[in-house]
This record gives sequence, structure tokens and C-alpha cells, in this order.
Amino acid sequence: MTIMNKFRVALAVAALTFTTATASMAQTAAPLKIGYTSVEYVLSQMPESKQIESQLKDYSTQLKNQLDAKAAEFRTKGEAYQKGAATMTDVVRTDKERELQNMQQSIQEFQQNAENSLQQKQQALLKPALDKLQKNIDAVAEENGFTYILNSDGASPVLLHGPKEGDVSDLILKKMGITPGAAQAAPKVTTPAATTAATPAAPTKTKTKSKK
Repeated sequence: MTIMNKFRVALAVAALTFTTATASMAQTAAPLKIGYTSVEYVLSQMPESKQIESQLKDYSTQLKNQLDAKAAEFRTKGEAYQKGAATMTDVVRTDKERELQNMQQSIQEFQQNAENSLQQKQQALLKPALDKLQKNIDAVAEENGFTYILNSDGASPVLLHGPKEGDVSDLILKKMGITPGAAQAAPKVTTPAATTAATPAAPTKTKTKSKK
């Protein structure tokens, strides 16, 4: 299926869902009023945003420091192995190679766990802010008579087009006592620098003749 066809299918599904919801509302003879907002934009204006970003940065730095320490130890032992391999017995050399391979595997596992840990940390930090946002979205919808409020964010937003007067982002911010337009960066899920470091390669077995 081509990209265009996938897009058309997605639009068809969205249209079906929207039509069904509209028909349901029509049955109750209630007026249909739709608004939309950028969750990312609203979050970026909230005071919690800077705190979340700072905490995520600190946590990412902790992960990076731990990985750097593991990588430094691996390099030190790897260099020692390369220098002394020629004089090692077969048993010692095999033991050193196994140790380095285990260390390399441990570093790779740490990288994967660090990525998951950072994402979980961000979700935990964002939850109170998202709960607060949802509460104020509900309040704005009720006070201004909106039947639905859609999210315009993402690569495949629910909203594909809408009039400016339907954008309730600033109303939500004002509801929280925030002046719209403050220059802040929205917290985003990012892979920590710690987890992007290249994993050192385990030394290959040397062919140097050993002493018996």
C-alpha cells in the first residue's frame, strides 16, 4: 500500500469516527461545537515545564556518568589485555576475553535499560502536569460550550484543519492563570546522552603464541 493510500485510509477511518460521533450528537439535538488545542504548546507555557526539563536533564546526566564509568573501566581492562595478551597463558587469556565480553554485554544492557528508565521518568514527571491540563481543558469546554476539543499535535494529528476561533489553547492557559506566549521549551522524550554513547567493542582473540 502506498503512502498516499495509507493516508486516505487513515482519513476515511477518521471521517467515519467523526461522522458517527456527529450523528450521535444530532440525535440528542444538542448543538455541536468543536475546538482544538496544541497540548505541546500549552505544556511549554506551564511553569511545570522548566522543572520537568531540569529534572530530566539531571537524571540523564546521572545515567551518562554511570555509563561513562562502565566504559572507562572497559577501556582500561581492554588496553591491559591488548598489551599483555602475548605473554598470557591460554587459560588466562581466555578468562580475560570472557570478562571483557561480559563487560561489553553489561554496557549494552545498561544502555537499553537507561533509555527505558528515562522514558518512565518523564512519564512520571509529566503525569501531574497532564492531569492538570486535562482538568482545565474540561473546564474550558464546559464554560465555552465546546462539545469536543481535539489535539492538533503529532505527525498524524486528529485535527487536519480548523478556524482560528476554534483554537482554545490560550483559553486553557488563561484558565490556569498563565499569560500565553511565554518562551519556554516543552519537555520532550529524548534519548539521554548516556545511552547514545557507542558501546566499546570487545577485543578479538589474539593469535600470539602463549607461554605454557
